[in-house]
Amino acid sequence: MDPRRFAEDRGLTLDSFQRDAMDALDAGSSVLVCAPTGAGKTLIAEFAVVAALGAGGRAFYTTPIKALSNQKYRDLREQVGESRVGLLTGDTSISPRASIVVMTTEVLRNMLYADSPALKGLGTVVLDEVHYLQDRARGAVWEEIIIHLPPEIGIVCLSATVSNADEFADWLREVRGDVVTVVEQERPVPLDHFWVAADRHDDLVILPTFATRRGVEVPNPDAVILEADHAPRRTRAHQRGGRRGGRGRSALRQPGRVELLDALRDRDELPAIYFIFSRAGCDRALDECVSAGVRFTTADEARRIRGIAESRTAALDDRDLDALGYSRWLHALERGLAAHHAGMVPAMKEAVEEAFVAGLVQVVFATETLALGVNMPARSVVLEKITKFTGTGHEMLTAAEYTQLGGRAGRRGLDAAGQVYVCWSPFVTFDQVAALAARTTYELRSSFRPTYNMAANLVKSHERAEAHELLNLSFAQFQSDRAVVGLERQLRKRRRDLRRAEKRGESTSRPARKVARLERRIAGRSENLSRSFDRVIGLLDSWGYVEGWSLTARGEVLAGLHCELDLVAAEMMAEGLLQDLDAPSVASVVSCCTFERRGSDDDSAPVGAPTREVGARVRRLQRISDALGAAETDADLPVTRAIDSGFAHEAYEWTRGDALADVLADDITGGDFVRCVRQLLDLLRQVAEAARAAGERETAGVAAEAADAALRGVIAASEER
Repeated sequence: MDPRRFAEDRGLTLDSFQRDAMDALDAGSSVLVCAPTGAGKTLIAEFAVVAALGAGGRAFYTTPIKALSNQKYRDLREQVGESRVGLLTGDTSISPRASIVVMTTEVLRNMLYADSPALKGLGTVVLDEVHYLQDRARGAVWEEIIIHLPPEIGIVCLSATVSNADEFADWLREVRGDVVTVVEQERPVPLDHFWVAADRHDDLVILPTFATRRGVEVPNPDAVILEADHAPRRTRAHQRGGRRGGRGRSALRQPGRVELLDALRDRDELPAIYFIFSRAGCDRALDECVSAGVRFTTADEARRIRGIAESRTAALDDRDLDALGYSRWLHALERGLAAHHAGMVPAMKEAVEEAFVAGLVQVVFATETLALGVNMPARSVVLEKITKFTGTGHEMLTAAEYTQLGGRAGRRGLDAAGQVYVCWSPFVTFDQVAALAARTTYELRSSFRPTYNMAANLVKSHERAEAHELLNLSFAQFQSDRAVVGLERQLRKRRRDLRRAEKRGESTSRPARKVARLERRIAGRSENLSRSFDRVIGLLDSWGYVEGWSLTARGEVLAGLHCELDLVAAEMMAEGLLQDLDAPSVASVVSCCTFERRGSDDDSAPVGAPTREVGARVRRLQRISDALGAAETDADLPVTRAIDSGFAHEAYEWTRGDALADVLADDITGGDFVRCVRQLLDLLRQVAEAARAAGERETAGVAAEAADAALRGVIAASEER
């Protein structure tokens, strides 16, 4: 397909990096595209998908999270027609045999391990947000896909701008062959960075973060001087040499939210996303603005907002809406103000997104989760702090995080520039702010490691040598010792040559020697992933999941369980902890493998169980979890986190049929509740399928019954999105 014709059909003019990427795809190459947020990477993916259809093939479009899959599903249906697009997200299946299927990355990974018939005729795979491969919990999925996809399938990797794009591209070429790298550094809408403080006179001071001196961009000297002039003075005791003397308070203070928003309105720099790294902080900021009488809407705009809100929440009944604080939320929304965070149910978050994109909501107080792919560009972004609490302490934002958050500023076609405001903080100097803002790229690091489920699937679908080969082809191995990846690719070729020679009845002594020599060279390298994999296999062998190079019945169950606590969940089933329980009790026990409470470890004290029998099963599950941790320590493996029974009561009550208002606890929000139940639903469905395959009909039936019972009310409304 001609890229220029593709663009003309959509009334668009291509940027040079878009043309380069599309030309490479048109020539039959795979591509890696690294470009800033909002630069237009998605258009390249859409071209690849349409081109695959034009060539008579199928295309998969993968995203890291369900919300993005849903969004892309809707977009592609509008562009190419409803009948040609399907959706697979683990808990949703719509037209899975369509020519284009949008899915989460885990779905594709599972297809590859199962050698699914759905892969037949597949020509192109889009890996959106491929920089997610550095995510600690889920990053390995991207590498598994890239390694396992048949080489004849083209890939389109879309990434944020990273400083080591060449290294990543080198790895892709080692693993997959021809891959063209396209890097765009410039944003289509440039960013202006500002530092904001209130001085000793309570005046709001807004200064550019950078100034130009002799043609070079440097930290703004005016800001440096302002900070120095208002620096805390030494106390009198310290001046007299007293040992307890210290520094006093700075004369600067953090600007108030209302006064800063007033300033942005005066500067005509709304709409704005105001990032606060705390859900409670977002809600307090919203209440503060409402209490101060802030309003950004006319009566007509308020009516339009109410219409959006009512449409998005139509599937929820009045009792559920009351439990979720609907009236209070709508009151703020009609003023053009909203919060956006994971503590909100999807229907309310989506109403905020729709109203914001329509230009009706002018200010959204958001946590960093909004920056992860949700299409909500603003004219301005405010960062109240550039430090955040990690659970154990406060840390500075990384360059990647700052870039992702600031990248939401500036709307293509609407704004000449986007504005990023960083508020003064007593814990961060201006120089630190400027240094962070100056870094526009970051290094992509692999988080790949063999998991128990991955190991079980490799044993199930590959010979031992092939499994080691695949692990040594990972980006993690490439970054650790890139020579190993090159050697593994050579070994792959030599093994194919050896097999061909054997089939033809030829002497194989020379090819066999080459294979043996390469195997020795790889084995002689320093610690590599295949050795870590061997330790995982050793533990699975000692726990009865692997025998030789074959899966036991327990191992077959493990291969079908895709969750963080995969081996604990498999042991839960193997030890009969779900037998002779009703559906609510099964949901309660299974929730211990999916729930993880927010906050520090100090909050992880065990809680009571809803029934005596559930309590007994949870205690047995805890012993399994403890035993696994001890075994992992002995085997020099990463320790799997402990189970958490903190959602056991809610899982039991919701599956039993209790009303949302009665189930929601004081320490869990509506959004958290929906997320926890959806994670539970996913594992319940996996348990039902694994039990069915193992011939455990009773467990399969009760797990399926629990999943069906949980899929109601606010959960069912969220599943449809």
